[in-house]
Amino acid sequence: DQGDADAQFRLAYCYYEGGILPQDYAEAAALYRRVADQGHLGAQCSLGLAYRDGKGVPQDDREAARLIRRAANKGHALAQCELGGCLESGKGMPQDFDEAARLYR
Repeated sequence: DQGDADAQFRLAYCYYEGGILPQDYAEAAALYRRVADQGHLGAQCSLGLAYRDGKGVPQDDREAARLIRRAANKGHALAQCELGGCLESGKGMPQDFDEAARLYR
């Protein structure tokens, strides 16, 4: 661990997916949190998805939407798509079909 955010993000992904490393959602979430706190947009989105799915962290739609919105507002494409899903379903935030449609475009 030399503080390289992209390397830590990739390591978190390896723990989350398993295969190369043993699957460990809690370790992945902890690494995603550390890197998300450094401003890494992919980690913010991935941690949001972990909260959405309850993998490595307690399931929490509001926290998921907050993290996903944070990355989406800075231009992260996957986060924008996922935020559209939050807005469309109303999970973790008020339902807003118009804003969801805008994000899907």
